[in-house]
Amino acid sequence: MSKKDVCEVYSYDEKKVNRIQEELKKEDIASVTQLFKALADENREKITFALSQENELCVCDIANIIGSSIATASHHLRTLYKQGIVKYRKEGKLVFYSLDDEHIKQIMDIALVHKKEVNMHV
Repeated sequence: MSKKDVCEVYSYDEKKVNRIQEELKKEDIASVTQLFKALADENREKITFALSQENELCVCDIANIIGSSIATASHHLRTLYKQGIVKYRKEGKLVFYSLDDEHIKQIMDIALVHKKEVNMHV
């Protein structure tokens, strides 16, 4: 950080701080943190992106898309499942994954748009 990035005088708006602290107590920020941690892995991001492009993919498709073994893809999918990012259904011996809901696709789309905008301004 440079001197331009920080206040030169310590001062805060007590009313705003108290209001936001109260709002934080009502929200489950820890769960949101876990969601972003699950998405903070490049392979899991690739899986999430792939599932935002296709309604459903089997584990073998996903392993090929991310260039991993089926075991590695399954490990990532389990992590995404535990965080409510993906859901699955079984069809015989095959397991098909999809995004849990439209919000996950929106998060991915917004993140990609944001990154493109940031890159344009750099």
